Amino acid sequence: MVEHYLTAASSYATDIDNLIWLVTIIVMPWFFLVQGILFYFLFKFKKKDGQKAQYITGEEAHQMRWVSVPHILVLLCDIVLIFGAIRVWVDIKQDMPTPDATVRIIAQQWAWTFVHPGPDNKIDTDDDIWTVDELHLENGQTYQYKLESRDVMHSFSVPVFRLKQDALPGRVISGWFKPIKEGNWSIQCAEMCGIGHGLMPARVIIESAAAHAAWISAHGPGKLAAATPAASAPAPQTAPAPQAP
Repeated sequence: MVEHYLTAASSYATDIDNLIWLVTIIVMPWFFLVQGILFYFLFKFKKKDGQKAQYITGEEAHQMRWVSVPHILVLLCDIVLIFGAIRVWVDIKQDMPTPDATVRIIAQQWAWTFVHPGPDNKIDTDDDIWTVDELHLENGQTYQYKLESRDVMHSFSVPVFRLKQDALPGRVISGWFKPIKEGNWSIQCAEMCGIGHGLMPARVIIESAAAHAAWISAHGPGKLAAATPAASAPAPQTAPAPQAP
């Protein structure tokens, strides 16, 4: 149901949508069944004049079946959900595919700094391209990201990728994504990180191979300083990201 309202723009977005569908299909019948039984009992066994309430221990076998049988069925449903969740988790979080490129994502109060590889297709080199609140990616390429925070906890959220990853101070967290649809999409911070939390949106721009190559060429060494003042900072591991006014 999610994909009808929100574009799926990464290779694993559909897998997450299908997992949500699986949870919905399994849980929804149980919800309506339980609610139906609850209201049936409420009306059938409501207080009646001249009739005393019964004391039921629930220890008799025919009464215990009302608990034991649904319990076993719910456990079987849980096994299906756990299997589906583990499969998606392993594919996204544990099996890291060989990346075509790497980007560094730096969160801070209250902005995002992105370090893109330059013509040499490597980060932490002299031709890195630094941007603020604007991540440029090539459609169809697999990217490894290195996520870090300069101050407090943030959360890197790209709804069209179905990606949300916390950024923790003092740690560099690695992950991956593969954009599959060209466009201009929202990036959010999904962790309350201070008074400016709601004022740190960013954009991910997914481009064709030709458009992305032209963007890299236009932001090469010597042109970046005029476009993005933050680019003159030292290497990404120690460079202070741009500070909010």
